[in-house]
Amino acid sequence: MTQNSDPVNVSQETLGRPAPPCTMVIFGAGGDLTKRKLIPALYNLAKGKLLPQEFAIIGVSRENFSSDDFRQRTGQEIREYATSEVEQASWDQFVKRLYYTPGDFKDPELYKKLGDLLVQAEKEQNTHGNCLFYLATSPTFFPIVVKQLGAAKLTNEENGKWKRVVIEKPFGHDLDSAVALNHEIGLVLREDQVYRIDHYLGKETVQNILAFRFANGIFEPVWNRRYVDHVQVTVAEELGVEMRGDYYEHAGALRDMVPNHIFQLITLTAMEPPISFDAQAVHDEQTKILRAVQPLNPEKVLDHAVRGQYGEGEIDGKHVPGYRTEPNVDPASTTETFVALALNIDNWRWAGVPFYLRTGKRLPTRSTEIVIRFRRPPFVLFRKTSVEKIAPNELVINIQPNEGISLSFEAKVPGPIVRLGAVNMDFQYSDYFGTTPSTGYETLLYDCMMGDPTLFQRADMVEASWTIVQPIIDLWKALPPRDFPNYAAGSWGPEQAHELLRREGREWHDCTQKAASLRNAAAGMSVLGTKA
Repeated sequence: MTQNSDPVNVSQETLGRPAPPCTMVIFGAGGDLTKRKLIPALYNLAKGKLLPQEFAIIGVSRENFSSDDFRQRTGQEIREYATSEVEQASWDQFVKRLYYTPGDFKDPELYKKLGDLLVQAEKEQNTHGNCLFYLATSPTFFPIVVKQLGAAKLTNEENGKWKRVVIEKPFGHDLDSAVALNHEIGLVLREDQVYRIDHYLGKETVQNILAFRFANGIFEPVWNRRYVDHVQVTVAEELGVEMRGDYYEHAGALRDMVPNHIFQLITLTAMEPPISFDAQAVHDEQTKILRAVQPLNPEKVLDHAVRGQYGEGEIDGKHVPGYRTEPNVDPASTTETFVALALNIDNWRWAGVPFYLRTGKRLPTRSTEIVIRFRRPPFVLFRKTSVEKIAPNELVINIQPNEGISLSFEAKVPGPIVRLGAVNMDFQYSDYFGTTPSTGYETLLYDCMMGDPTLFQRADMVEASWTIVQPIIDLWKALPPRDFPNYAAGSWGPEQAHELLRREGREWHDCTQKAASLRNAAAGMSVLGTKA
C-alpha cells in the first residue's frame, strides 16, 4: 500500500515507482479470473509504466496450446475485458512478454517444463530470476501446486532472487481446513513468501479507511464507544449465483463473504492505530480485533445470526428466478444466500457497541458500505420547539459502486419555526481525483511485486476469522433451515434480519436512500423526516 504525500498527482503516482524485474506465473491461465481481471490489470500497470521493462508472464493451464496460441487468445480477450481502450503499440510491447506451458498441476513433469521456461524468460526478458506464482485455480489445487513448486525447487530463494506465491480466496472452508492449508503451505514457504489475496482490499476506499481515520484529527477522538452507537457493514449484490451454482452450493454466503471480505472491512474500521504502516504492525492490530470478537455459543448463534435464501421476485421491474431453480443448484437446497450477524468486540474502545453485518444475493441494489452511526445528542434543548426527534449523525463509507464518503448531520430549516432537516456532506473520489481505469487488482499485484503484504491476510488472521464463524457453521449444519426460501428476490432479506436491529431500537441504513435524498434535495423537499 504505497504512500504518496502529493495530492495533486495522486491519480498518476498512487502506485509509485516501477516494480522490480520479475516473471509472473499464472496457474489457471485459461480461466475467467485471468482474462477478466489479471491480464487487464497487468496491462493497466504496463500502460501506467508501473511494470518494469524486464517482465514476463507465463501462463500454465490444462489447455494444450503454444505460447503463440496464448498470445493470440489473450489479444482477443483483452479487447473485451480491458478497462480502457487498448493502444496497439503498448499491447504489442506487452504481448511479447507472454509465454505458456500446458500440463496437469499434479504432474511433476509440468514443473520441470516450467523451470525450463522460467530460465528462457529470464534470458529473453532479463527478469533477474525473481518470480511471482499466482494460483488462479480451484482451492483444491492450492496445496498441490505449492507442494510441487517446492519439490521442483522453484520457490527456493538464493543469490538475492525472491520467490512469492499469491493465493486467491477461499482460504479453507472451515477452521480445520484453514489450519491444515496454512500448515501445508508452511512446509514449503515462509510466511513472508505467501500473499493471501482479497480483491476487496484493492479498492481505493478500503485503503482510504486508515488514512481517513488516522490522518484527520476530527474523527479519531470520536471513534469509540463514548460517541458511536453502532456500526453496520453491508455487502449487497443484485445478481444471483448466475453460473456459479456448483461452487455456491458448497460455500454459501457465510463462507463466501464473511471470513474474508467483511471481516477485512471490520478490522480496518475497528483496529487501534498501528505504530506505523508497516505490514506487520497493521496485521497485528487487525488480528487483535478478530481475537476480541466475542465468540457465539449455540444460544447466541440462534439469537445473533440470521440466514436466508432468495425465492423468485422482481428486480428493476424484471422477474428473476429463485435460488433453487438456478443452474447446478439442488431443488431442495438449504444453502444460504443471505447472512446477517450481530457481533460484539470485547475491548476498551468498542465494549457495548454492536457491529452489525449483512451480505446477500438478489438484493435491491449493488452496494458495499460501512456505516458509523453516532449516539443521539440530548433532546433537552429542543423540548419546547416543534422538533419531535433528532436524527443521529451518520458517517457512510461507500466502497462500491460509487467510492466516496458521506457525513449526515442536522441543520435548521429556514423560517420562523425551529425545524430540523437532514443535510449530507458528500465526497466522491471521481469528483476530486478523477477516475482511473481499474479492475481492482492493480494495486494488489503491484504490492506483491514490491514485497508489501499490508493488504494481504496473514495466516493467524485467516484462522482467527474462521474461529469466529465456526460456531455458526456448526449450528447451521446441525439445524437445517425449515423456511427456505424466506425472502423474495429484490427485497432486503428475511424479516429476521430487520428484527435483529429493531429489538434494540435500531434499523438498517437504507443503501438506496442516497439517490432518493438527492432527488428530494433538487425538488426542495429536504425537511424534517426525510431521513430515518
